Amino acid sequence: MENKKSSATQTMLNYGLILGFVSILMSVGIYAMGMIYDQGIAVVLISFVIMAVVIFLGMKNFKEGNGSLTLGQALKIGLGIALVGAIISIIYNQVFINYIEPDFMENMMKVGEQKMLEQNPNMTDEQLEMAKGIQEKMSSPLINIAMGIVVSLFFGFIISLIEGLILKSPSVED
Repeated sequence: MENKKSSATQTMLNYGLILGFVSILMSVGIYAMGMIYDQGIAVVLISFVIMAVVIFLGMKNFKEGNGSLTLGQALKIGLGIALVGAIISIIYNQVFINYIEPDFMENMMKVGEQKMLEQNPNMTDEQLEMAKGIQEKMSSPLINIAMGIVVSLFFGFIISLIEGLILKSPSVED
């Protein structure tokens, strides 16, 4: 019976790989449809739902394999899945930015500038240059990697907390 228990680490790796590869497939689809520079809120919502489903499935699998799930285990598993998925997605994004679409960052800067001007048509040249400078600093590879991990862990925590409270096994005192 001991051999059938699911390992939290194995669950995190398996479902993190699933999350990472689904994220890559979504990115490739967006690129293939020519929507890479104009993604909108729908892409963010779909990504959030995908993350929630994969984390839920990972927790459910762990609970079924072990017979129980504590909130602590749920948080650990959810954050682990989110981290592994983020790392895989970040690796793909770096390959995409550096090899597949080397002009991506430059084009994103142009799109960002255009959106700033649309939102604030009275923006002075000085304000625009300052905003572009901030945008350039925020688009460095290290900032992108750090932000990708932080955002993924933040949403992973929120999702894990909610789903962990739903899936956790009742305590002995109940």
